[in-house]
Amino acid sequence: MRVLGIESSCDETGVALYDSERGLLAHAVHTQVAMHEAYGGVVPELASRDHVRRLIPLLERVLTEAGSPLDQIDAIAYTAGPGLAGALLAGASFAEALGQALAVPVLPVHHLEGHLLSPLLAADAPEFPFIALLVSGGHTQLMCVSGVGKYELLGESLDDAAGEAFDKTAKLLGLGYPGGPALAQLAVSGQPGRVRLPRPMLHSGDFSFSFSGLKTAVLTLVRDGLPAGVRDADLAAEFQEAVTEVLAAKALAACRQRRLFRLVVAGGVGANRRLRQRLDAALAGVGGRVFYPEIELCTDNGAMIAFCGAQRLLQGKGAAEDRRGGFAVRPRWPLDQLS
Repeated sequence: MRVLGIESSCDETGVALYDSERGLLAHAVHTQVAMHEAYGGVVPELASRDHVRRLIPLLERVLTEAGSPLDQIDAIAYTAGPGLAGALLAGASFAEALGQALAVPVLPVHHLEGHLLSPLLAADAPEFPFIALLVSGGHTQLMCVSGVGKYELLGESLDDAAGEAFDKTAKLLGLGYPGGPALAQLAVSGQPGRVRLPRPMLHSGDFSFSFSGLKTAVLTLVRDGLPAGVRDADLAAEFQEAVTEVLAAKALAACRQRRLFRLVVAGGVGANRRLRQRLDAALAGVGGRVFYPEIELCTDNGAMIAFCGAQRLLQGKGAAEDRRGGFAVRPRWPLDQLS
C-alpha cells in the first residue's frame, strides 16, 4: 500500500510517499524560513499562500524520485491539525481534491501523532509501549504510548513550550529567525553557570512544564545588563542548560513511574544536541535507551504524515477522526483525544 503524505501546518510544506512494504520511497520539504525572516516570525497569510505555490512542484518531485506515477497511490494522508488554520486548509483542500480525482481514501492526520510516530521510520525503531517526549515550537508534552492511537497524556507545558521559549529568548538576544537553532549555536561558545537561571517546576512532583518564567528571567538580565565578564553566549548556554535539565529530569521521572525505559523524542527541539546528550545519559543510567527520528525528520515533514496514515489504515483505524462527510481542519486538537 502506497500512501501520499501532505504536511502544511505552519511554515514548512512537506510531501512524501510511503510504501508499507518498501518503506519511505521519497520525501521533499520546502521551508519558508527565508520568507518569514524579515518579519521575525511566521506570517500566517504568507505561509498559506506559499503552501499553495509549493504543493504541486513538491508532489511532482516526490513522484519522480520514487519512480511512481499518480495512479499507484492507494491513499492520501494530510495534516488536519493542530496548526495555522489557513495553512492547514491549503494542504487539506489539495489532498481532498487529489483524492477525489484519483478515487482513493483521504485521511486527516494529527500533526503531533505524525511527530510521535516518526522515530518508527528509522531502521532501528522502538517497540510499543514507550514514553514519548514531544518538544516542538508549540508543544511540550510527555505521553505514554501503548500503540497507534493509544496515547495517555502525562503532562504538558502550562504556558510557553520549550521551542517557543528558545525562539523568544533568541529574539531577546538579537538573534535571527528561527531563533532556536541560532541560540543553540551561540551556546556552543558560552559557559553555563556564569549567571544562574531558574529550573522551573523541576521539583514539582508532576510532569507539567513551564518556561515562561525562564524567558522572563532572561528578559530581566538583558534589560538590567549582564554582570561584568558575562557574555551573551554564556547566557545562551545557561538558558539551554536550564531547559534541557528540566526536560531530561521530567522524562526520566516519567520512565521510572511507568517502568518503561524506552523513551521516544520527537519534534524540532529533539534535534538539539545538548538535549540529546542529557537524555542519552539519563536513560543509560537506568539501563534504558532513547530513540530519535532522523535529523531531517525532526522538523515538520510529509514523511511522518504518510507513515502515520499508513499505520492507521493497516490497523483498520481508518481516518484519524470521524469526519461525518466533507472535511475540516482543527487548529486546536488535543492529541489524547485520538483513538
